[in-house]
Amino acid sequence: MKLKYGINDLPKTGDLILYSIQWFILSIAVVVTSIFIATGSPAERVLYAQKVFALMGVATIVQSLWGHRLPIVVGPAAVLLVGIITALASQGEQINTNKIYTAIAIGGMVITVLSMGRWLERLQAIFTPRTVVVILMLIAFTLCPTIKNLIFPATEAERHIFGLLFTLLGIPAMAIAAARLRGVIKSLVVPIALFVGYVIYYAVYGDFGQVFEKYSHSEGDIFLPAIEFDGSMIIAFLLCYVALLINDIGSIQGLGAMLQTTDTDKRCRRGVGFTGIFNIIAGSLGIIGPVNYSMSPGVIGSSSCASRYALIPAGAGLIVCALFPTLIALFSAIPNAVIGVILLYLMGTQLAASFHIMATDKSASTFDDGLILGLPLMVAILFTAIPMDVIPQIIRPIMGNGFVMGVLTVMLLEHIIFKKPQHKL
Repeated sequence: MKLKYGINDLPKTGDLILYSIQWFILSIAVVVTSIFIATGSPAERVLYAQKVFALMGVATIVQSLWGHRLPIVVGPAAVLLVGIITALASQGEQINTNKIYTAIAIGGMVITVLSMGRWLERLQAIFTPRTVVVILMLIAFTLCPTIKNLIFPATEAERHIFGLLFTLLGIPAMAIAAARLRGVIKSLVVPIALFVGYVIYYAVYGDFGQVFEKYSHSEGDIFLPAIEFDGSMIIAFLLCYVALLINDIGSIQGLGAMLQTTDTDKRCRRGVGFTGIFNIIAGSLGIIGPVNYSMSPGVIGSSSCASRYALIPAGAGLIVCALFPTLIALFSAIPNAVIGVILLYLMGTQLAASFHIMATDKSASTFDDGLILGLPLMVAILFTAIPMDVIPQIIRPIMGNGFVMGVLTVMLLEHIIFKKPQHKL
């Protein structure tokens, strides 16, 4: 690929500003689609968003300068999003977020340790192409109930028609834009959809002032109030971190291969190590942890700029946003229906990525291969919908988590029941 700027090239001032704005908008988009999981009062949710923005900004800068040193977007991990949602659901009315974020901090510690020595190479042998495909699919499928509740909230039945129309019109519009647009503008499909949905929603319902005022200040604890251990929840999140690790390795190695780096393994170890450290910090702050996003190759391909320095101003921009509760309020006030439709589109792109892997590696060439792919998905869907009251409290974080049950099923099928020699991803 012919690039205008390589990994270590510093773009001209004008170019640097334009490329940084592009990365900044993308970073905003990936952060915003995750902050809806914040619990508590509107002011506490704003503080949650501030902490997420600040951590993602710092992580972006650190990874670009000292971590993997590649132009990769850093944002909240989708797999942890699944874990947090299902953990909250499994607790019912007795929600204890201390246990959730303690488990996230422990997961970060495990990731940090695994980044040392040759642990990563050994783990990669376990995660075959079929396993990776299933994990990518599981993230998408197990988010479906959440997406449904965002688009059609039970407490706002009178606004369901907006969710329906925005879904019917927004999804085809984003697909057409992704197919027809070229260059930098193509990478801005999601941010544009967020903005358009935002404007249309408040133009129709006209309650922006009231909502904005509700989210205009922040309060709460900066750090996790208390460390609380829950064995089953820790196990559930450790499995989530398996998927996070796979995503992190894949994002770094994929971009490294695209840019033909000669020290990809070293970059991978450093990148995964910092991902672990920042997840420890995230758990300590009581927020969702970061991961390296795999969308970067498309952005680089469209802009012909692979400079890691273009992400520094973008990361700084996220930190600046975090300092102003009023600015964060603009993002916190994004309608749930709009976030739901955006998540629906993003999960569709994730399924597309899994299908691409399946086709490239011929992961479903036999009936047994297809069973390894299909059965975990059905198990995950079942356990996502199963009533929580039929599952004993102590194992709800595991059996009440469709994603975790799907991962356990694919591991059982791939490495025990249908075990055979496999090549690495």
